[in-house]
Amino acid sequence: MNAVKASVIISTYNQPQWLEKVLWGYQVQTFKDFEIVIADDGSNAETKVLIDSFKKNSPLEIKHVWQPDQGFQKTKILNKAIVASAYDYLIFTDGDCIPRNDFVSEHIRLRRRNYFLSGGYFKLPKPLSEAITRQDIEHQDCFKLRWLQTHGLEKNFKANKLTAFGFKAWFLNTFTPTKATFDGMNVSGWKKDILEVNGFDERMQYGGEDREIGERLMNKGIAFRQVRYSTICLHLYHERPYLNTLALEKNKLIRKQTRRSKTVMTPYGITKLT
Repeated sequence: MNAVKASVIISTYNQPQWLEKVLWGYQVQTFKDFEIVIADDGSNAETKVLIDSFKKNSPLEIKHVWQPDQGFQKTKILNKAIVASAYDYLIFTDGDCIPRNDFVSEHIRLRRRNYFLSGGYFKLPKPLSEAITRQDIEHQDCFKLRWLQTHGLEKNFKANKLTAFGFKAWFLNTFTPTKATFDGMNVSGWKKDILEVNGFDERMQYGGEDREIGERLMNKGIAFRQVRYSTICLHLYHERPYLNTLALEKNKLIRKQTRRSKTVMTPYGITKLT
């Protein structure tokens, strides 16, 4: 397969202190041939100031795609970011997920035609999220289990995500009981396939909005491959301000219809078909 450049699409909303740490993580990636497209669902000026500073002072190639704050409209801004992306391979993640320095390279190395890669994340508590510094990211100390434990993290099975390489990573990816899905914090695939299902369904609110596009990709014949022990990111602490019972019920009905009718292309996506 020929060399591929990637577009890393990062969703964010009013978390500049976390986004800064995430962008520090992308500055030290071992794979350099990627752009960043920030899908900004209405953040205030503080986020723009941060992004403009990175554009000016960082080697990163950054596009800032912004829309006014009209409540949770993540699917809409993600569709705009997809249109703005320049490259054939897309990596989706969030503005509170710090990538390990091989994050992009692993997505590129493991990519396959007719597949999407389903990664995971290693969740951190609030005090530990706040403790991580630029130096910790540049030296990759925050991805070392011993460093995390000295800062208060309790060891559990999930810590294998930070210590799995080579055969161990392959074994855990292959035999994990966790189903491979479209999880917007850490997933990648081909832009062509995203466009052929017409992107995200913009009716979807918070809760399962990324799983729905994954189900349409599966209806199209795309398989999902588990890579949760290979493509590593630290998920910084955040509240869930958008949790809405009515929206969740609506999302469940949309997903149920997608599965029942084997829907591939949504009429409520990048191109409006209704």
